[in-house]
This record gives sequence, C-alpha cells and structure tokens, in this order.
Amino acid sequence: VAVPAGFEMRVAVLTVSDRASAKEYEDLSGPAIEASLEKFSKSSARSIKVIDRKVVPDDVTAISAVLKEWADGKKPGLILTTGGTGFTKRDVTPEATRQVAERLALGLAAAVTIESARSEPFALLSRAVAAIRKNTLIFNLPGRPKAVE
Repeated sequence: VAVPAGFEMRVAVLTVSDRASAKEYEDLSGPAIEASLEKFSKSSARSIKVIDRKVVPDDVTAISAVLKEWADGKKPGLILTTGGTGFTKRDVTPEATRQVAERLALGLAAAVTIESARSEPFALLSRAVAAIRKNTLIFNLPGRPKAVE
C-alpha cells in the first residue's frame, strides 16, 4: 500500500486494568505498544504519532466513553486497547468495543491474534475485537506486554 508523502498515522492507546487504574501496579502493556509503534515507525519510515493515552478500569461504561471520545473527537486513525480481553467476568473490553462499533472487522482480529500467538501462546485465549467507528479502527490487544510487542 502506497502511503502519501507527509502522511502521519495518529494512534491512541487505552490500557484497561482495574489494578493499573488504581495505581496498584505500573502499566507495562501500554508503554510496550508505544515502543513497538516507535520501532515500526523508524524501521518503515512511516510517521506514527501517539496522540493520547489513558488507563481505565475494567468497566464497560468507562471503556466505551473513552473509545467514543477519541473516535468522535480526537479522530485517531487507530485506537489500540490493551487488557480486558480474557475470560474472567471483569474482562469486558470486547463488549465495550462492540457497544461503540459501527462495523466489525472479524478477519483482522483473527489474523492479529494468530500472529500474536507466535510469540505469546496465551494470545489464543484472547477475545479481541477489531471494529470501526467513524473513520477510526479500534483494535483490542491482550494485556500482557509480551503479547503486544
């Protein structure tokens, strides 16, 4: 895919974690995503700018509010969420993403999950969703730093 000269991909990173939002431990997966984006940007000569980052608890209302705020207001081309995609009752990121989605991108979610599993086998236990709201792609990633690198 040809990228126009001067194009800058605007990305927002949302960490979903009760404990990280309560400052019980440091968020490691959000910074791991940002480091991976920076590495990709340098190696591919594509400009990627992280325009916002937040940490919220595992709560459908909190997650969906940020996704709507960003997709409708700040308008990044891509929102990457990390955390809340597992099997526990508190893992509600996919539900929040579906709630704000205008369309789903099921094949993309499956492809990225399979690729993540090459370095982190637990990625196959993710219920990640890829969705579109307005002109923003929203993608759920697991909450383990190794799975998002």
